[in-house]
Amino acid sequence: MIPLTLAEVAGAVDGRLAGTDGTATVTGTVEYDSRKIGPGGLFVAFVGEKVDGHDYAARAVEAGAAGVLGSREVPGVPMVVVADPLAAIAALARVSVRRLPDLTVVGVTGSSGKTSTKDLIGQLLARVGPTVAPPGSLNNELGHPHTVLRAGPQTRFLVLEKGARGPGHISYLCRIAPPTIGVVVNVGVAHIGEFGSVEGIATAKGELVEALPADGVAVLNADDPLVSAMATRTAARVVLVGEAADADVRAENVQLDERGRASYTLVTPDGRHPVRLGLSGRHQVGNSLAAAAVAREAGLPDAELAAALGELRLVSTRRMDVFDRPDGVTVVDDSYNANPASTAAALRALAAMGKDRRTVAVLGYMAELGEQERSGHEQVGRLVAELEVDRLYVVGAAAAPIHEAATADPRWGGESVLVADQETAVGRLRDELRAGDVVLVKGSRYQTWDVVDALRANGGAAA
Repeated sequence: MIPLTLAEVAGAVDGRLAGTDGTATVTGTVEYDSRKIGPGGLFVAFVGEKVDGHDYAARAVEAGAAGVLGSREVPGVPMVVVADPLAAIAALARVSVRRLPDLTVVGVTGSSGKTSTKDLIGQLLARVGPTVAPPGSLNNELGHPHTVLRAGPQTRFLVLEKGARGPGHISYLCRIAPPTIGVVVNVGVAHIGEFGSVEGIATAKGELVEALPADGVAVLNADDPLVSAMATRTAARVVLVGEAADADVRAENVQLDERGRASYTLVTPDGRHPVRLGLSGRHQVGNSLAAAAVAREAGLPDAELAAALGELRLVSTRRMDVFDRPDGVTVVDDSYNANPASTAAALRALAAMGKDRRTVAVLGYMAELGEQERSGHEQVGRLVAELEVDRLYVVGAAAAPIHEAATADPRWGGESVLVADQETAVGRLRDELRAGDVVLVKGSRYQTWDVVDALRANGGAAA
């Protein structure tokens, strides 16, 4: 973050000083995990259900923290005391970004693929100037300002992922760090239980483009009607991306190789260039086009851009991470999270990679689907059948509709197994996988992590 004295921090967050005259300067990072505090940092103490951050305040200072932001005084610790540390860290981020007038803020949202797209944008922008785009999904009321506070005087680009659990959430995040470029990847049924309808999700995601200034840029998915329709909701200039004929930045002649990696012709107003991605999954075409549009706005020339797209790599974990085990089994770890749209994309990637090989899908429960929970799982099961996946393992009773829909589909000649838990799935896979298999592991957060971790650790255990 920008250097601030504790007195300046107190002024920014409407706090009061305790145990300090306020002259100490925060020159390091702002952290809410005391183990990550370094010299000159600011530790934010939250009171959680199981852990009270104030108990670690003294330890943070011993590690070099300039002070602690918390909701009560801790004896012997230089403090900025506030009523609500979460609101305070947002206020501090707001003040910090206002003092960086040369900073370009890029906001990214969507029902699925926003973390991957954020990672791709960050890699491309780093070629233009110093960029902050940390790995992972730091997209909520805490992770968002925490990311904003990573930007300093030398930072030129700040790429922020924006999640939402309800109306107004994205607008709130945009007020912390107003974006000048906004990217909407797609609109699907992820978190539909929180919104009630796909239209409600589209309304919430569109809050990002509504927050853009007139001299800003809205990058919209031309292949998603709910996203392209957001062009009427923004004062910013609109850039459409996708495979549609009216896309300003589009892909033509898309082809996939044996690892599910796409090659295509990048078409922009300035010309045509061949691109060969190093990332698996056809859905990465759309993600890469969105990243390309942002990079072009930042000044990256098309010729350099096309080559740079081919050098993009995974940054955040458990997202289409393809690895080969010593026993000849290929594993696709897409286990970070799941919804019907992202699971469909992963299954299509599995089918593309599995030509002339046996395909195996290990699928877990998809959360936050509300009234569409059963239909969403059944939709995935029918797609398993349509894509002719050879073997399906469904983990947990909550995900049983995937198993039921797949086995009931008359088109399918594969086999499905419903297992009670991840441990059982690991045992079955250990006994039944064989060399040449391609295995996809996918589920909502934590639902299939043990499975893929076992597949990674026990690389030689398959028959």
